[in-house]
Amino acid sequence: MGRRDIRLLAHAKMALPELPGFANPLDFIAEDHLAEREICALIDSVAASDVPDAQTCERIITFLKYQLPAHLEDEERDLFPMLRRRCDAEDEIDKALDKLENDHEHAADDTPAVIALLAGQAIDAAGRTRLTDYARNARRHLIFENAIILPLARLRLRTSDLNRMRANMLKRRGLDRLLGAPC
Repeated sequence: MGRRDIRLLAHAKMALPELPGFANPLDFIAEDHLAEREICALIDSVAASDVPDAQTCERIITFLKYQLPAHLEDEERDLFPMLRRRCDAEDEIDKALDKLENDHEHAADDTPAVIALLAGQAIDAAGRTRLTDYARNARRHLIFENAIILPLARLRLRTSDLNRMRANMLKRRGLDRLLGAPC
């Protein structure tokens, strides 16, 4: 069972097998980034298509409605505040995180329009541009997080931070009750 399947099952609140991806929440965030890159490629394929594939559109919509909000919350409620507490002044983390939080606000503003475009499946030239811009901005954001934020988090965060983040991530997805995860 792949991570994507686990996330979809989690959304449906079904009984799950072991979830080794949650062992280190930073690895789980990195896997979410990989999934988001895959979604960006799908968005580009829809934008390039004269007749978008309905299943592809539905897959993107499902990701944008369910997986992306949980991921953004993981970062905004856990990762970013923990980094602000743990990083040294020379890390200049506040400036980096302020930029990422601004990106999150723009994504939150743009995502409903992208979902509406994909749900309608009649995408004109302006809609195609909106889709490719959305995917490009998401990739730029992911590059910054993967190159700067995650390595810094691996260096600065403590085991207690990671344990708290893991528990919060499980709770956010309703998996804490299913797995009896220790907090």
